[in-house]
Amino acid sequence: MSTPYLTRRSQLETYFDRTAVEAWSRLTSDAPVSKIRATVRAGRDTMRANLLGWLPADLTGLRLLDAGCGTGALAVEAARRGAAVVAIDVSPTLIGLARERLPAIPGPGSVEFRVGDMLDPWLGRFDHVVAMDSLIHYQAPDIVRALAELSLRTDGSLLFTVAPRTALLTLMHAAGKLFPKGDRAPAIVPITESGLRRRIAGERALARFAVARTQRVNSGFYLSNAIELRKTASPAIETGAAR
Repeated sequence: MSTPYLTRRSQLETYFDRTAVEAWSRLTSDAPVSKIRATVRAGRDTMRANLLGWLPADLTGLRLLDAGCGTGALAVEAARRGAAVVAIDVSPTLIGLARERLPAIPGPGSVEFRVGDMLDPWLGRFDHVVAMDSLIHYQAPDIVRALAELSLRTDGSLLFTVAPRTALLTLMHAAGKLFPKGDRAPAIVPITESGLRRRIAGERALARFAVARTQRVNSGFYLSNAIELRKTASPAIETGAAR
């Protein structure tokens, strides 16, 4: 991958391992949080349910990559539906929390938590890949390149989220640059869906994937847009519209 991708990945590792550990631990638990963070928690819960709803109800015998798994909530739900889940994140601290919180999984499903890069080809092939809020920190070219690499070892669908370019998110993105460099969180990068679709359509490695559906979740301070790329039998001719 490109240097910008590697630089941002390193920033994310540092941020989630040092600056945001306590806040992220509380946000992804049942602990009380502020009203602002409660809207983020509710939005993430809604988005997670939406992405899981795009997967087959029965995942028995299927292999799933949770790319940027955080503390593992989506991975656990997929495993409960029978999937063999590889859940990976750049943050050793978040993976440690995920392992501590991992409940017993009844039935054939399983979760394997790993620290590393979601684009590592040694992770193997998957039926489905889910990247919930893990690509929102990257520029559109790096998002498409990441999707292209993941597509080479995905046999079913790629589900991911981006931060939609709205007036509010653009303002927040600009305001974040005013903080001292050492105090900044890795910025969320607002993306236009139309521009992203054009880039996807122009990426040869994604020729056999088509945009199947999209869904936006807006919950207070949480705003995210889910996109499903589904593998087709022949090179994709995009016909789906956002809904």
